Amino acid sequence: MEELYTLLRIHYYGVGIISLAYLLALEAKEPHSDAIWGIHFSPSSHIISVSASGQVHAYDSTSGQLSASAPPHTLGVTSLSVGAGGKKVLYNTIEGLTALWDVESGEVQGRWESYRRKGESEPAWSVSLNPTGATYAATGGGGNAIIHSADPSSFGEPQAKLSSGRTKFGMFCKHSPDGSRLALSSETGQIYVFDLASTQLTATYTSHAMAVRSLAWSPDSQLLLSASEDKRMILHDVRGAGGAVASLTGHTSWVLANDISPDGRLAVSGLTNSLARSADRTAKLWDLSARTCVSTIQDPCAGEVWGVSWAKHGMNAFVAGGEDGVARVFRAGGA
Repeated sequence: MEELYTLLRIHYYGVGIISLAYLLALEAKEPHSDAIWGIHFSPSSHIISVSASGQVHAYDSTSGQLSASAPPHTLGVTSLSVGAGGKKVLYNTIEGLTALWDVESGEVQGRWESYRRKGESEPAWSVSLNPTGATYAATGGGGNAIIHSADPSSFGEPQAKLSSGRTKFGMFCKHSPDGSRLALSSETGQIYVFDLASTQLTATYTSHAMAVRSLAWSPDSQLLLSASEDKRMILHDVRGAGGAVASLTGHTSWVLANDISPDGRLAVSGLTNSLARSADRTAKLWDLSARTCVSTIQDPCAGEVWGVSWAKHGMNAFVAGGEDGVARVFRAGGA
């Protein structure tokens, strides 16, 4: 029997409280043998997930059946980025091996050993595939963002270096949906936004006091939502001198993952219980207009929630993955 979660969305328009039920709609079969460290709800009807066990899986988002797997790695996969069409999957392992996998053909189309430091290359931790599909960005130990070729014939070749001006570890990088910007976060809480056409640093945000673990763009590429170990998410307006416009608080431990819904109205975040006295192993739903938490789902992954991702088209749902290695889809009642 499906578990029922209730989403209470509070609107201050004199109409009171509107209730919307969310259901645990699907649990993927053949789970990972260790924690899921990254997950993506693909527009191609797949759920893509990567794990601490080195596995890269593609599940059917309707049946939950495992439909494809990339060759497994000895070490864990730390980062996942999926192309706009959902067919190209970019991922990176702990030691800095970056690979491009075609879900449909099952072929690994490119590999790049970033730890060998060829050219401008630096050891990679987080990677992001440009929506154009022509390049990808990587960040890690050097604290900068390196732009690499994503063309299978020249995969991994460094093309440009985007300097943050700092040498702090790069935790996460993410392209804007329109492909014009790249956001990069650091272990000390800074966020850098680069213009890709000019390769110039256009904004630096110091909104957080601790490492920023995840970044999510709004569909119109104008807002950037950051998730941090300081227990907060900060919403930034990247246009002009906008900067931080809202602080979303209520978590009692590190915020490990976040995503913004395709209509830009809601955000979802995933938590850890890493603080010794915290029991916060939750996923939270946020109304971005009201700047408030509207739902808390308790322990959706039997432990830390390491990844969350909204369905991209025609479905009011999101997927969560975490400590128990199982991908789970939560769908709005009636959707």
